[in-house]
Amino acid sequence: MTMSPHSHGAQQLLAGGRVDAAVFDLRPDYRAMLLTVDGIVPGPSDEASEALLQDAEAAAGEWLRSSPVEVLPHVAAWREAYRAFGAKPQRTRNSLEALLRRAETGLPRVNQLTDLYNAVSVLHQIPVGGEDLDRYAGPPRLMRATGEESFDTVAGAETVVEHPAPGEVVWCDDVGVTCRRWNWRQARRTQLRDDTTSVLFILDALGPMTDEALHAAADDLAAHVSRLGPAVRVARRMITDGQRA
Repeated sequence: MTMSPHSHGAQQLLAGGRVDAAVFDLRPDYRAMLLTVDGIVPGPSDEASEALLQDAEAAAGEWLRSSPVEVLPHVAAWREAYRAFGAKPQRTRNSLEALLRRAETGLPRVNQLTDLYNAVSVLHQIPVGGEDLDRYAGPPRLMRATGEESFDTVAGAETVVEHPAPGEVVWCDDVGVTCRRWNWRQARRTQLRDDTTSVLFILDALGPMTDEALHAAADDLAAHVSRLGPAVRVARRMITDGQRA
């Protein structure tokens, strides 16, 4: 079978992805699961994505009835990781905690692709990010910033360029920062859109999450996005401390 250009590009991107040694020095228990998906037929939120979001809201409600969000093991671990590089977790919450805190009043409904990965993030209690591969440049790299890298975002309805703090943990491509503070805020340039057909998902795991649980989250996400078109292709790679760059 002949592979599509996107498939070749996905394999190269996965092979080139790396986590710098300085990040593993901060958290040797960190693992990054990279998932590439192409062949997606874009579409609005639908019954399946709505049902999954409702399941995620119900699950979050059960967990948070018995304990505050900040003491859930993976949330607590991410708070520790944020403090380790100088971020204040009460002010800049990791993406998992931010979604869990929204679940009581309702998770966002964006489009079927975003809805699915937000629901999987909550259901498996793991931060998940999604990048539009058609707007991505080169392989992903997780590093500690120098402070000179560029990050495009929106402030007051205007596009502005910011710079991460020196030592901040950031995801980058060849153009600039794609996500600040590990999994806090995504760049506008690579965010998923209603017409996105090719995606890089990043699942971030720390010690409380086992490798088996990380693979289960990736399996679940892959299964859900595979229904988004007749020719969807999924590939993955997990990066661990043994593969530090």
